[in-house]
Formats: sequence, structure tokens, C-alpha cells
Amino acid sequence: MEKQKYYLTTAIAYTSGKPHIGNTYEIVLADSIARFKREQGFEVYFQTGTDEHGQKIEEKALEAGVSPKEYVDKIAETIQGIWDLMNTSYDYFIRTTDDYHEKQVQKMFKKMYDQGDIYKGFYEGMYCTPCESFFTESQLVDGKCPDCGREVQPAKEDAYFFKMSKYADRLIEHINNHPEFIQPVSRKNEMMNNFLLPGLQDLCVSRTSFKWGIPVDFDPDHVVYVWLDALTNYITGLGYDVDGNHGDLYEKNWPADLHLIGKDIIRFHTIYWPIFLMALDLPLPKQVFGHPWLLQGDGKMSKSKGNVLYADDLVELFGVDAVRYFVLHEMPFDNDGVISIELMVERINSELANTLGNLVNRTISMSNKYFGGIVEDKQVTDDVDEDLKAVVVGTIDKVASKMDQLRVADAITEVFYLFKRCNKYIDETTPWILAKDEEQLDRLSTVLYNLVEGISIGANLLYSFLPETSEKILSQLNAKKRTLEELKSFGLYESGTRVSDKPEILFARLDLQEVLDKNHEIQVAKGNDGEVEDDSVIDLEPKDEILYDDFMKMQFQVGEIIACEEVKKSKKLLCSQVKVGSKVKQIVSGIKAYYTPEEMIGKKVMVLVNLKPAKLAGVLSEGMLLCAENEKGELALVVPEKDMPSGAEIC
Repeated sequence: MEKQKYYLTTAIAYTSGKPHIGNTYEIVLADSIARFKREQGFEVYFQTGTDEHGQKIEEKALEAGVSPKEYVDKIAETIQGIWDLMNTSYDYFIRTTDDYHEKQVQKMFKKMYDQGDIYKGFYEGMYCTPCESFFTESQLVDGKCPDCGREVQPAKEDAYFFKMSKYADRLIEHINNHPEFIQPVSRKNEMMNNFLLPGLQDLCVSRTSFKWGIPVDFDPDHVVYVWLDALTNYITGLGYDVDGNHGDLYEKNWPADLHLIGKDIIRFHTIYWPIFLMALDLPLPKQVFGHPWLLQGDGKMSKSKGNVLYADDLVELFGVDAVRYFVLHEMPFDNDGVISIELMVERINSELANTLGNLVNRTISMSNKYFGGIVEDKQVTDDVDEDLKAVVVGTIDKVASKMDQLRVADAITEVFYLFKRCNKYIDETTPWILAKDEEQLDRLSTVLYNLVEGISIGANLLYSFLPETSEKILSQLNAKKRTLEELKSFGLYESGTRVSDKPEILFARLDLQEVLDKNHEIQVAKGNDGEVEDDSVIDLEPKDEILYDDFMKMQFQVGEIIACEEVKKSKKLLCSQVKVGSKVKQIVSGIKAYYTPEEMIGKKVMVLVNLKPAKLAGVLSEGMLLCAENEKGELALVVPEKDMPSGAEIC
């Protein structure tokens, strides 16, 4: 019987720099899904890769004094190395600089142009470089950018545009008829209410202001802009051909069963990508899952914030499977997760070292101490055995149900509940007391058999998430790898089998201070090796010195955002109601690209409260929220390190 196919992809990683653990989480999540699908009997094709074109990369290469291709070659090698380090079982690693991909993108662009989906036009207006946005004269505020207040310059750029509105109604109908298409549901509602229903604007699909991209072959002054280039990797990687001469992989695997992506690029995958596919007359992917972010502390990880954790450093500290466990288990289905070294140490000690490692160690040690390592089912049972068996054999259905819903963290929780039940069984049966009574030795043998069998089933279930640990446990128990169907039966561990003479410590308990010291040594060593990560520091041109009296004229206080909404006439502005002491100030800020109104509410922020009121995009602003900005123009709110009351003075 032919296996059912399952085609799974991650978003392709952007080659502007080394991926942090938040980026790496996605490939590990995808790997756990791919491994479990294989266990379920699917023929899985798992694709990942790198997105290698764009202005940012062109600029990075120029700064590094190398060609863009040399630059992306190095970063792509780094990314693939981290994916391999994390023991991910992808089948194909595509690069958007691959010749086949580039040629197919050119043919797709031409096909869309010839059938009238793409037309040539231009941007024209007053251009704000930091915001990378054009504005009309009427949109300016006091002759300056309505979003950031900076100077603007007249500019014009030729570009090709895609007629998104042509396919919008068809996409809305598809989403309404396929409720599983966008997951979680909150992402679907966001796409419908914020983008599709209000009406789609035509999408720019070419640029002339930089050269590092796939040339539009019939108009070589233009390069194909990022999303048409990057998104199509999901079909070019399978051998899709615009002329119809598709490869076998495409014929077998398309449409994709799952695109696994970060929530920040859900719009591109659920609006632009389906519309491109409609233009090509191709089936749409079955599901797009926008997973949440892995945050460091209370903010998104970024090099400019100095809060970046990297997978290779964490592996050096904790090992591959410990890192896999943390990122998979600590990420909720629909909310952001939090990572820190302190939290990792706590979880490793409590769950991996104690719940799992100690269970395996105790069971093997008792088997060796009492029976020379021979595990034998004497079938001397008690009522407590039945509850253990019911929990153990019932776990597979619970795990499968959670995995079918992509609730990976919940699936791991079910496996660890099995291990916790085994630990409870030890307390209930007290093997050390049974061992003191010769008449109870057969009962003791049965208890240890039940423990070994329970752990064996749990270790099999653990394989999709912690493959190396699963294999180590099964090896120490001399247990066989089983099918998922076999995990529904208790008693398949062969009675009379000998376990390992000495149990291997799976996860040692960690001392937090020792781990922090080791991490410091790792970072210092990297610095001594001359490795400097992109964006780790920013040097600014110094402004004129000011007197202390000048500084004292400015009044800074802690404010609490109690309400926030988008400014209708602006693409960049949010309008916040900020409680400062007993007063409420209305403050307009150009941070819409980095925060949603919902994320703003409840934040304690730093406010310049005595700034002269001004109108931005026609809305009165009575102060300024303090933000940090990196060289890419990305903003992050400056917040108090500790919880401070609204109105507290900043001095």
C-alpha cells in the first residue's frame, strides 16, 4: 500500500546574519512534526532553506568588502550548520540563489506580466529614507514625514505592481470555505479584518534602487522584489516548471500540507502567496500555521537590543536535546514563549534531570541491584498496576491528537505526564521495601518490569521531540523501537531481557551560577576570536554638548498605556492614551510596524511629558514615548527595568 504524502516547509531564513534561537525554534518545531508524521506512516518531504536577495544583503556585503554571493554563501553555510547541529531531519535545503529557482522566478514573472496580473508603474512623491515610504505633499506634517517627523526628499522609482484586488474575492471565499487554511484562528481573523475585507492595495514586485536580486529578464533595470522571489521556493524546490515540465517531487507533493512560519510573516503567506498561486492556476497549500515568537525577557529577540541567544551557544551549555526540549515545550500554541538561561536551568533540573533522568537511572539501578539487570514479568499484580498501564497505553492517542492540532508543547506534556506517573508508581509500590521480603521478590520483579515497559513506551513517544535521548533510553533498556500502534499494547517488552550494567546520566542537574560563568566564558572566547555579530553595537555621530540646565528643562516620567489605536490616515502611527500620574496624555508615535495596539496596552513606558504639543497626520500629540533605534530603523520602546508607578520621575 502506497504511503500518504506529507509536504512540510519552514519559512526560508534570511541571510543577513546568523539566526538566533528564536529563528532556530521554527526548524526544530517543524522537525518534531516531520518525525511524528513519519512515525504515523506518512511519506514526508520536509523542505527548508535560505532567502538570499535584497537591498539589506547588498549593503551588508558592501560593508564586509565582499560580493553579495560570497556574503550569502557564508551565511547560508552557517544557517545550514545550525539546522544540522539541532538534529533536524529536513530532506532539502533550497537557496534562492540556486540557478533553477532564479530561472523559474523569471518565467513566473513573465507569465504573470503577459496575462495582465503585473503592470509597470512608478512610485512618486516625497520619500522618507528611514521609513522607506513615499508620501504626497498633503500627507506631510509641517513639510516632514508624518510618521517619524524627519526630512523628506522628492523621489521617483519605476516599479512593477501586481494586481492583488483581481484575486481578493476568490481568496476570501477560499478562506471562508476552508477554516483550517490559516491557523491559529486568531491569525485568520487578523488577515480577514485588517487586510482582505478593507480592500487590498496593488503590491510592488520589482525594485530598481538596488541590483542584488533576480533580474526581470525583459526589463533588466528591475530586479524581482523579495516576496515573489522568496515565496515561490515552496514550488521551485520541488521542481515546478512554468512551462509544465514539472519534476516528480512536484507532481507527488504539491499542494503543501503545511507551511510553518512565524506570525510576523503570516500576511505574506496567507494573502500574497495564495494570490500568486491563483495567478499561476495552481492549488493552494492546505494549511499555513503562524507560530508565536520565542522572546527573551519581555521583548522580541534582536541583535540591536543585545538580548540574543544563539542555538550553538545554548547547545554548548546544555546539549542538543535539552535545547530542543525547552524551545518545543515552552512555546504555547497561540502566545509568545519566553527563554532565558535561568529559565532553562530550572526546566532542565526539574523536568529532564529529575522527572525523566532520575526515573530511568533509578529503574535501571534497582534492576541491577535486585535481579542482576534481568527484567522479568512474574505477573504478580496489584490494583495500582492497572492505573499505570491505562495511563501508559492511553498516552499515544493523546499525543497523536495534540500533534494533529500542531499543539506540540501539549504533546510533550502528555509524554512527561507518563514519566511522572511512572515516578508515582515507584512511590506507590516502594520497591526498596519489597526487596527486604523474599516472599515479595516476584512482586518486585513485576513492578520493575512494569516500570521498564512504561519507560520504554514513553521513550518511543519521545523520539519525535528528543531523538537522541529516546535512542539512549531504549539502548540502556535493551528495548526495541516500536510502531505507534504497538505503543497501545502494554507488555511487549520481552520478559527476561537484561538492561545496561550502568545507567548513563541523561541530564545532570545544573548549578545556575556555574552555567552563567560558562556562558560568560563562551562569549569572551568568541570576542577573543574576533567574531563580532552584526548590529551588536551602534556608533552615532555625537551631537553638541549641552549644559546640565538644558537637560533639566526636559521632564521625563513613567507612563502607563491604558488605550491605543491606529491612526487612520497613516501607515506608521499609533495613538496611545498614556496615564502619567493622575493625568492622561495623548501621544502619537511612529511604531505601528513594531507593535500592535493590543501589545501596547498595559506597558509601562518612558515619556517626555513637556514636549510642545504638535499634530501628526492630523492627530494631536502631547508628548513623546522614548524608543531605541538600530541602524535598520527598527524601534523598541524604552521601558523601566523594574516595575515603577505611573508618574515616577526619570532622572
